[in-house]
Amino acid sequence: MTQQVIEQLLSPADLAQQLGVSEGQLAQMRYLGTGPAYIKVGTRVRYARADVEEWLSDRRRTRTSG
Repeated sequence: MTQQVIEQLLSPADLAQQLGVSEGQLAQMRYLGTGPAYIKVGTRVRYARADVEEWLSDRRRTRTSG
């Protein structure tokens, strides 16, 4: 990993704040496999900004049904 990529890593607290969800909800999403891809560094969880952006893009909707 390059230094630039490392600087782009978000902690669960950072991501939860940006998304307006709790850290517990992010943990549940990791458990269910429904959240953004994440990286384990020892016991710590980190999110790459690019993975979060891709995950958000995949959830973009133009209507409420379907």
